[in-house]
Amino acid sequence: MNNFIFSINATLPIFLVIVLGYILKIRGKVNDNFCSVSNDINYKLTLPALLFIDISSTNIKECFDTKYVLYCAIVTTICFISIWGLAKIFVKDKTETGAFVQGSFRGSAAVLGVAFIQNMYGTASMAPLMIIGAVPVYNICSVIVLTFEGKNNDGKNIKKALINICKNPIILSIIAGIAVSLLEIDFPVIIDKTLESVAKLATPLALLVIGAGFEGRKAIAKIRITLAGCLIKLVIQPAIFLPAAIVLGFEGEKLISILIMLGAPATASCYIMAKAMNNDTVLTSSIVVMSTLLSAVTLTLWIFLLKSLGVC
Repeated sequence: MNNFIFSINATLPIFLVIVLGYILKIRGKVNDNFCSVSNDINYKLTLPALLFIDISSTNIKECFDTKYVLYCAIVTTICFISIWGLAKIFVKDKTETGAFVQGSFRGSAAVLGVAFIQNMYGTASMAPLMIIGAVPVYNICSVIVLTFEGKNNDGKNIKKALINICKNPIILSIIAGIAVSLLEIDFPVIIDKTLESVAKLATPLALLVIGAGFEGRKAIAKIRITLAGCLIKLVIQPAIFLPAAIVLGFEGEKLISILIMLGAPATASCYIMAKAMNNDTVLTSSIVVMSTLLSAVTLTLWIFLLKSLGVC
């Protein structure tokens, strides 16, 4: 019961902020221009600041685990390739492919992961290592699939994908965070406080925009593919790769970090990138909203199972 309450407390506030954004939109308090500008701010400023702080504030030299980081990176890559391959076969509307793939494999590792693990263990020293292993792969793979499957496919996809990867603010922020951590650079308090203030805007602003941009009637028409994406994200990925993690000896905070990587709901940055790269935002927002709602149950069940096995 405690695990269920914990999961509800972790996921329901996210869902309620999305609902608030939807209410603000239908009451005319926010408009499409607000959503467009907010998406740009989130993509280029607040989300990079959040990731930079999470990674740069971790002593990577002390806690780095090569096997663990490689596992996170390799599993994330396998999930991406497998889902994209299946989507090419089973997704009938090809304009939905990019959004479906991104929403199905990319979880809320940075936004939900750190808070979730801190609530369970009091610290989250392994979460930044999971972020180092998974989040760059999330973003590189998302750029690739959204470029190749985007509505403005002009045949110059490889060059365009490479350019988009090199200038992706989220990837650049992770690289900067790793460099700052390894070089043990300490910023003045005024810079730290400013970065923290900007980073705190990332999650609520992204969630408000998802709610404001949510189109209920169009989303209902995509309910089957939405539920398929949620099933892959919340159930199938953890069912395949958590046993492998246990066999490799990962437990406790490391295992819960892997659970978050595999089974957390689709992240708000899915919507931001889908919007920025001209992919299906209706399907993306539907997967984010539905997976967030369902994850309160699925994460609880996964934690209960792992606790029953004595590995977390």
